[in-house]
Amino acid sequence: MFRGIKLIPANTKIDFMRIHKAALVFFGFILFASFALFATKGLKFGIDFDGGIVIQMRSKQGITIDIADIRAQLAKVGLAESASIQKIEQKDDVLIRLPVIDNKTQDVIVNEVRQILNQQYDYLGSEFIGPKVGAELVQTAILALIMALLGICLYIWFRYEWQFGVNAITTILYDCVTMVGLYSLLGLEFDLNAVAAILTIAGYSMNDKVVLYDRVKDEMKRYKKMPLVDILNLSINRTLSRTTMTGGLTLLSVVALYFFGGKTLESFSLALMWGIVIGTSSTIYVGTPILLYMGIRKGQAAKADFEVSAPT
Repeated sequence: MFRGIKLIPANTKIDFMRIHKAALVFFGFILFASFALFATKGLKFGIDFDGGIVIQMRSKQGITIDIADIRAQLAKVGLAESASIQKIEQKDDVLIRLPVIDNKTQDVIVNEVRQILNQQYDYLGSEFIGPKVGAELVQTAILALIMALLGICLYIWFRYEWQFGVNAITTILYDCVTMVGLYSLLGLEFDLNAVAAILTIAGYSMNDKVVLYDRVKDEMKRYKKMPLVDILNLSINRTLSRTTMTGGLTLLSVVALYFFGGKTLESFSLALMWGIVIGTSSTIYVGTPILLYMGIRKGQAAKADFEVSAPT
C-alpha cells in the first residue's frame, strides 16, 4: 500500500532550543539591519504611493497585447525600468503606469509613449496621480496592517494565554519589518503589491504559529512535569513535517511565479519568497524561544480547558 513520501522522519528529535540564544542574536541583527536600511536608504515608493501617470491604450484590430514587447518598446525611450504594465482582457486595453520624471513633463512622457506604440495601440487617455493621493494610500495601508495584526493578537490572546498573543504579534511584526528591510536593501518598488505581500505573509506566518502553539498547549497538558524547553523542542519536532511540507510547496509555487509571472510580479514574488523563509524560521527560532522568558505556567492551559469543558 502506497503511504506517500515523507521528507521529514516521523519521530525527529532535533534539539532546536540548544542554539536558541545564538539564533535570537542572529535574527536580532537582521531586525536591526532592517531598521538601519529603512532609516538611511529609505524605500523606493511606486506610483501608488509616490504619484505618477497612468496611460490607457487599446490594441488595434488583429493585434495581440504583448506586455514583454511593450516593455521592450518603452526601453527605447528609457521608460521600461520604471513602468508598470497591466493588461485588461475584457477590453483589449493596457494600462501603463509611469512615475513622474524630473526632467520631463507629463505631456512629454505621454507623447513619447504614444509615438513609440502608435502602430499597434490607440491612445485612449491619461491621468495624473498626485502625491497627496499616494500619502492617503500609505496611511490606509498602515491602518490595514495595524488592524489585521490587532485582530490576530486578540484571537491568540483569547484562544491561548496572553503570553502567546504578545509573542505572536511581536514575531509577526518582526516578519513584516524584515520584509520592508528587503525592499529597502534591493531597491524594490514599494507599492500596493508590496502591501499585499506583507499582509499575505502576516497571515501565513500566523497560521504557522497557531499550529505550533496548539501543539505546545497539548504537550503542556500531556507532560505536566516536563521542563518547558523540552516541551518546546517536542512540539517543534512533531509539527516539523507539516511546517516543511507547507512552506516548501508554497515556496515552489512562488518560485514559479517569480520566473514565469512576468516583470510586474517579480518584486511581489521575491518578497513572498523571503517572507515564507523568514516567517517559517522565525516561528521556530524567534516565536518559540521567547516563550521561555515569558513566564508561561504549564498548569494554566490544562486548567483553562477543564473549566471550559466542565459540565454545569
